[in-house]
Amino acid sequence: MQHDDQYPPQSPYDTGLKGLCPRCGQGHLFKGFINIAPKCDVCDMEFDFADAGDGPAVFVILIAGFIVVGAALYVEIQYEPPMWVHMAIFLPMVLVVVLGMLRPLKGLLVALQYRNKAEQGRLVK
Repeated sequence: MQHDDQYPPQSPYDTGLKGLCPRCGQGHLFKGFINIAPKCDVCDMEFDFADAGDGPAVFVILIAGFIVVGAALYVEIQYEPPMWVHMAIFLPMVLVVVLGMLRPLKGLLVALQYRNKAEQGRLVK
């Protein structure tokens, strides 16, 4: 097994957004849609440090809300369609935008966590 210093530094943006291992840049970070794999299938690095928590969901809600609500307001002001048109357009749009952003943002936060060696806060005694 190789240590971290035996791998060239990887960009957390490239590896995270693509769902690749933050150390080697080749193995898969995810098993399934948003579940973190137990370890890299290439370099055997364990991903037990990875705890993105609610961070990806918060970013997705803020960004997707801005996009979808902005688009809905534009359509309402410009065209004044009935409510069913809003539902037919913007409910699927919410699903596409949210599900499309969740996995890349979770991968990015895990890769940044690895790059910055982020850990749980501890009180110094």
